[in-house]
Amino acid sequence: MAPRRLNLPNSITVARILACPLVFVLALSPRVSHLLWAFGLFVLAAASDLWDGYLARKHNLVTDVGKLLDPLADKLLLVATFIPFYIVSQRPDPVTDLPWWGPLPLWVVLVIFGREIAVTVFRSWAARRGSVVSAGPSGKLKAFAQNIFSGALLLWYVLARSARDRGWEGELLWSIWSEFHGAVVAVSLAVALVLTVYSMGVYAVQNRALFTREGRRDTGS
Repeated sequence: MAPRRLNLPNSITVARILACPLVFVLALSPRVSHLLWAFGLFVLAAASDLWDGYLARKHNLVTDVGKLLDPLADKLLLVATFIPFYIVSQRPDPVTDLPWWGPLPLWVVLVIFGREIAVTVFRSWAARRGSVVSAGPSGKLKAFAQNIFSGALLLWYVLARSARDRGWEGELLWSIWSEFHGAVVAVSLAVALVLTVYSMGVYAVQNRALFTREGRRDTGS
């Protein structure tokens, strides 16, 4: 009997895809309750990425549909967070600034998405030549760092707005926490950027034989 195309891991992945538009819209809101929902949905979606992969491997439920949907869900979740982050951080409101960074620089967004587009195009190019380029440890570590940053920033927006609205900004406890939390946001973004560039380099080095082989074909060697 042929395996079912939609199994539990694939259903979880589909749910993650469906959550992305909600995260996108909620992350754009200035309301604390909406931002809290965005944070909660993002955490669930990010955690589901680990869960569906674990279930698929443990119960031998890996399918071609899942291989297609999983990276799509990851990229949609990236769009659902980084685009709102950029838009919100450009607003004339000090609460929306990223700790240490200020407004999210456009070049950061371009580096993050440029890498994803380049790898996607490269994978498609390699697939047409009969080679499968799978995600490596550096790519997974990059995604983990991006998720840490996105979750930390969403929670930062929740707490920073709450602190301003409730008058916590002058409290010692908030000052200590904001220094720590702000450092997590700023450093995780820096780490995600470094890993983004590094993982791209790893893909290029590990698959350089594809370019060499293609060059030989072009020259008729």
